Amino acid sequence: MDVPMELSRILITEFGDQQVIFLREKKGGRSFPILIGTTEALAIDRRVKGIKTPRPMTHELLAGVIEALGARIDRIVINDIREHTFIATLFLRRGTEVIAVDSRPSDAIALGTAFDTPIFVAEHVLTSVLNDGGTAEERIELLRRRLDMLRDAIAELTRRLGDDEFTEHAPAGVLAEYRRQLDEMKTEYEAIDRVLKKLG
Repeated sequence: MDVPMELSRILITEFGDQQVIFLREKKGGRSFPILIGTTEALAIDRRVKGIKTPRPMTHELLAGVIEALGARIDRIVINDIREHTFIATLFLRRGTEVIAVDSRPSDAIALGTAFDTPIFVAEHVLTSVLNDGGTAEERIELLRRRLDMLRDAIAELTRRLGDDEFTEHAPAGVLAEYRRQLDEMKTEYEAIDRVLKKLG
């Protein structure tokens, strides 16, 4: 059974090669994150916000090709997970014909999000993601690595925002985004730190 999901959050920081999107069950409380590349995260964010680019970027180009061929994006299904990698299928509809295309979830969502395309996750994938957290030692190690990354990112952002020359010349939008990122990272850092302290 495929479970209807929705894109609930995009977390983008300029520190690190991987960003995070969160999918949430439409009629339930389950949700989970997917690590994606910065290019795909920015594409999703841009298309969600309806930001136009002077010339078509990769996902806009592919969407244009699909439309020019008389098809539309029907649905996105994340139907498997192999070695911690999500596998998705992008379903295109052209008249009565349905075409299934193998895809990374990030590319499928970047394509479909501008058209409010339905997103589904197979029940077995959702169950696997929520239940397979690895051993306690592995989970603790992942939390420690995340804490280290956040510590470095917080220090760098704090340094930038404390630089009078930078804050004087940086656009107001950039400063606001940096402050938003800093608040999010501090909140996450404190939450992880509390968990690790409880675990000893």
